[in-house]
Amino acid sequence: MHLLFWAGFWAFITDQASKYIVVHWLNLRETLHLEILPPFLEFHMAWNRGINFGLFANNTEMARWALIAIAFLIIIFALVWVRQDPPGKWGMVSAGLLIGGALGNVIDRLLYGAVADFLNMSCCGINNPYAFNLADVWIFAGAAGLMFFGSLKREA
Repeated sequence: MHLLFWAGFWAFITDQASKYIVVHWLNLRETLHLEILPPFLEFHMAWNRGINFGLFANNTEMARWALIAIAFLIIIFALVWVRQDPPGKWGMVSAGLLIGGALGNVIDRLLYGAVADFLNMSCCGINNPYAFNLADVWIFAGAAGLMFFGSLKREA
């Protein structure tokens, strides 16, 4: 379980630190856009009140609290799963990434009322209109990792 804890801890810390730096130090909430390595990496401030790609973003308090509750249910499910059927080390790391990322987005919803998305990546003539954050990366990596490593028994 220590791998799960540390992966979750570092996923949460990197997510929250990146958001603090971008939103507060770089003041992206007011400037709204910063070119870092255009067009490959730009910062576009987006407050996501829904889920991926802004789905279910109806801007109500009930939706906000429902999404927080769903995140906690996912966290509890992941914890119960890895306790009942402990995966190998990569499964534990994957679960930690998923949990740390989910907690990062929960904190945003509690502090700001929405998730702070800011990373925007485009390439090869394709303009990506969506922004995301490190929590989204950790959640995706954790879910993908659990698909591959979640049912494996402990590795030697």
